[in-house]
Amino acid sequence: MNDFRNRDFFHEGMREFQDLFDGRRTAEAIEKNRKHYDFWDDEKELITNSQFFFIASSWKGYIDCNIKSGDPGFVKILDGGIIEYPEYDGNSMYRTAGNIIKNPNVALLFVNFDGKSRRIRINGQASIHRDKKSLEKHYGSKFIVRIKCEIYPNCPRYVPNFKDNKSSPHIPRKGKGVPPPPEWKQRDYIRDILPDGDPHKKP
Repeated sequence: MNDFRNRDFFHEGMREFQDLFDGRRTAEAIEKNRKHYDFWDDEKELITNSQFFFIASSWKGYIDCNIKSGDPGFVKILDGGIIEYPEYDGNSMYRTAGNIIKNPNVALLFVNFDGKSRRIRINGQASIHRDKKSLEKHYGSKFIVRIKCEIYPNCPRYVPNFKDNKSSPHIPRKGKGVPPPPEWKQRDYIRDILPDGDPHKKP
């Protein structure tokens, strides 16, 4: 398996839109300051307490997005920026697992719908494990999916607050003026390089 961590973070299609909207500087600053390969403490807390996450997998143009669920702690964090989760009894289609067997590249999203917790986005390479030692760590599992992770958190700017039944205040709305800026736009490595035309860029 090739080390996916050595590949470019942005491909030509991403670069095209970055240049179209003057976002290359901002994108590169985010990559430099936020992309990492070992979980930060707040990320460990979010993942450990999560009852679900989303995972995307693909094979030869066939793309699948799924949700994996369990009690808090069903996703375990291992050393070296690796996580694993159990596959429980399902509908016998094995769409995610089948894609992983053919193509180990996956993408994950951990998110709390509270309007304040950062999202955790993960690009990774997955593998399937059925050995006794792996299975014993996850009660009721048919097999284990283990993922080597490239991590980059995102702000929760547009995430709704389901707990309080509130939508995001950052969504542009007609007649409401410029929405408040997200916290990340005020960081030292970002605030002076925001794209031209950004409503929060200081003159």
